[in-house]
Amino acid sequence: MAGGGETARTTAHLSDALDEGYHEIERLFGQQGSRLAAESHAAAINRIESVIIAEGIECDFARVDGFLFLPPGEAFDELHREMHAAHRAGLDGVEIVARAPLDSFDTGRCLRFPNQAQFDPLKYLHGLRRAFVREGGRIFAKTRVRRVIGGQEPRAETEKGHVVSAGAIVVATNSPTHDNLTIHSKQSPYRTYVIGAEVPAGSVARALYWDTVEPYHYVRLKSGRTAEGGAPEFDLLIAGGEDHRQGEERDTDQRFERLEDWTRKRFPIGNVTYRWSGLVMEPADSLALIGQDPNEKNVYLVTGDSGHGMTHGVIASMLIPDLIAGRENPWESLYAPSRFTAQAVNKYASDTLEIVSSFAEWLTPGEVSDSASIAPGLGSVVRRGFGKMAVYRDENGACHESSAICPHLGCIVHWNSTEQSWDCPCHGSRFDPYGSLLRGPAVRGLARD
Repeated sequence: MAGGGETARTTAHLSDALDEGYHEIERLFGQQGSRLAAESHAAAINRIESVIIAEGIECDFARVDGFLFLPPGEAFDELHREMHAAHRAGLDGVEIVARAPLDSFDTGRCLRFPNQAQFDPLKYLHGLRRAFVREGGRIFAKTRVRRVIGGQEPRAETEKGHVVSAGAIVVATNSPTHDNLTIHSKQSPYRTYVIGAEVPAGSVARALYWDTVEPYHYVRLKSGRTAEGGAPEFDLLIAGGEDHRQGEERDTDQRFERLEDWTRKRFPIGNVTYRWSGLVMEPADSLALIGQDPNEKNVYLVTGDSGHGMTHGVIASMLIPDLIAGRENPWESLYAPSRFTAQAVNKYASDTLEIVSSFAEWLTPGEVSDSASIAPGLGSVVRRGFGKMAVYRDENGACHESSAICPHLGCIVHWNSTEQSWDCPCHGSRFDPYGSLLRGPAVRGLARD
C-alpha cells in the first residue's frame, strides 16, 4: 500500500531547523556545506507548497514558526551558538525570543525559526498518486522486490519472478533493501515514539516545538476535532521522542509512559488517543545519503533521513533526476552516498562497533534456557545447539519458532513486547511474531523449519 510504511508513522514536521544543529553541520561539512543543507531543506518545503497549490491537494498544509528550547539548567550559550551558525548558513530570520508562545509552561529564551511548515503526509501522498497516474504513471503495490541489479541494463526482480527493466532504478525504501555494506555501515536504525493527545481547541498555539534534550522531544498540533454540528472541541497534540537504537532496549512501554509524563508537565493534554513508534535511519554524519549507489551503476539511493524524512525525500526528487539526466546539481557532493566525512570518524567507528557487538550474540546463551519459560503473548531467543531460535508463545500457549537470524546480513533479532515484533538491531528489519517480514531491508521473513 502506498504510504503504508514509515510515511504513515511520521509526525510530518517540515523544517529547515536540522536535528543536529547548524553548529554541528558546519563542523562536519564547513560553512558552504551548512549553507547548502539549509538551502536544500528550505527548497524542499517550498516545492511541497507549490505542488499542493498546483494540484489542489487538501492536506492541512500550514506555514508555522518553529521554536527550539533548552531543558532546565542548560547554558544559554547553546542558543547563541546555534543562532550564529544558522545565520552563517543563510537563515537570517532565526532569532532568540523570550519564550515560545505557550501559556501552559515557560520555555524560557528559545530560538524562533520562521517559515517552517506542517501537513498530513498521507493526504499529500494521495494527491501525488492521483497526479502521477493522471500523467501516465503506473503503481504496483504489494509487489516485493527481492533483488536490484545495476549496470548498463539495470533491473529489479520481484519475489514472484517478474523482472522490471529501466534506464535507472531508485531505491527509496527507508533502508536500502540490497546488501550494500558501504551504506549500511554509515547509518543506524533508531526507534522513535509518538503519542497523540487531546487538548482543548485553541489552548496551544500552532507551531513546531523542539527541545535539546538527548534524546530530544518534538511537538506539533493538528487542528480541528469537531463536535457534531458545532465548533471544534479538541485539537490533537502530537508529541514524540524517547529515541533509542532499535532492538537494544526492552523498556518500550516505559518509553511511552515517560513521553506522556514529559508532555503532561508542559501541555494541557487530556486523553491520549494514539500511540505508535517509527523507524528512523540515523546517518553517522547527520545528513541523508541521496544519490548514485557507490557499487551499482544506474542505481540511486535515498536513505539516512534522520528526523527529516519528508524534506529529504523531496530533496531527492530534485537531486536524483538531475543526476540521471547528467545535469549539475549543487547538492550532489553534500548528500553523496559515497562520501566519507573525516570529522565524523569517531561516530563511524562507534556504529561499526555496535554492529560487531550484535554479531557477537551468535556466541552468547539464549535469553531463556527453553521455550517453557516464555509467558503467553511474549517472545524470547532460545539457543538450540549452534543456532538461535526466535520463539513466540501465543495467547493460547502454543509456541511458534523461527530462526533468530535476520536474513538480511545475519544479526540476531530481539523481541519488541510493545509492538509484538522481532526487531533487528543492525539495520532495521522487523518481523511479526511468527517470523513474517514487516519491514526491510530484509526481503524475506525469518527462516522456519
